[in-house]
Amino acid sequence: QVQLVESGGGLVQAGGSLRLSCAASGLTFSVYTMGWFRQAPGKEREFVAAISWRGGKTAYVDSVKGRFTISRDNVKTTVYLQMISLKREDTAVYYCAARGGVVASTSPNTYDYWGQGTQVTVSS
Repeated sequence: QVQLVESGGGLVQAGGSLRLSCAASGLTFSVYTMGWFRQAPGKEREFVAAISWRGGKTAYVDSVKGRFTISRDNVKTTVYLQMISLKREDTAVYYCAARGGVVASTSPNTYDYWGQGTQVTVSS
């Protein structure tokens, strides 16, 4: 059974930092592309970042470029999202997702497995 478990969310002031983690089990982690998505109240789920199976390629939505960094540890079967200079508009539930294949994708429909999400709230 595949499980993706996010952690690291919380309440932070604008300008602060958080590091999200997503621990994966039940799948051959090293052959999956991993992604982070987020969903704010009343909005659709939005792509945030993705990383290829070996970590050589990453992709980000424009609004987080230069502030967020996605990384992975294939030994620990964990993907991370380091977030700095957080803004109120980053407030959302953050989900990690796994996609079979070597190519990173920005479309949530192409991901096979999802975590339950972790809440990130940025206050002014």
